[in-house]
Amino acid sequence: MTRTVLCFGDSNTHGQIPGRGPLERYRREQRWAGVLEGQLGPGWQVIEEGLSGRTTVHDDPIEGALKNGRTYLRPCLQSHAPLDLIIIMLGTNDLKRRFNMPPSEVAMGIGCLVHDIRELSPGPAGHDPEIMIVAPPPMLDDLREWESIFSGAQEKSRRLALEFEIMADSLEAHFFDAGTVCRCSPADGFHIDEQAHRQLGEALAQEVLAIGWPDA
Repeated sequence: MTRTVLCFGDSNTHGQIPGRGPLERYRREQRWAGVLEGQLGPGWQVIEEGLSGRTTVHDDPIEGALKNGRTYLRPCLQSHAPLDLIIIMLGTNDLKRRFNMPPSEVAMGIGCLVHDIRELSPGPAGHDPEIMIVAPPPMLDDLREWESIFSGAQEKSRRLALEFEIMADSLEAHFFDAGTVCRCSPADGFHIDEQAHRQLGEALAQEVLAIGWPDA
């Protein structure tokens, strides 16, 4: 029996190298989803669905509607179903100045995605899959050339973990705070480097195995 995990996120799931462009990414085995698969071992398949600039539920007025995670999620789930576990790590792009979102409403966007997953029930035999909400690591104070785009986001990013945990608890979803095991790179202040990818992937593997999967 193979269990399938879908990692749904933004550029930090895509594996964008800090300080580089969106097409410059770490190799599969360096990215946290690849590390996760390696740590889980045989019997697990980990699917990456990371897009630079992806938001939880917002069309981006500059980068386009394709950045809306909610719009893409349903066909994504249907494409990869059946899924045993869906890991969602989003929220950083919702903090861009253009969206003017408080952390509590970013968490509400995450909640919308959880509701959509359960409405579709893309788990084995049409059941609900396990869902894990991951709060991204907080931004650093120095965002370099991205400061104007994320103006005011640094403080908000430090409050995401609490809001996400509250949302996860209310929806009976699993929760993990990435900021407890890794930090953003000083190269740009909001992307994670190779070491952080490894730290996150290893930590998430322990969280996934701790869910308590029934025997095949």
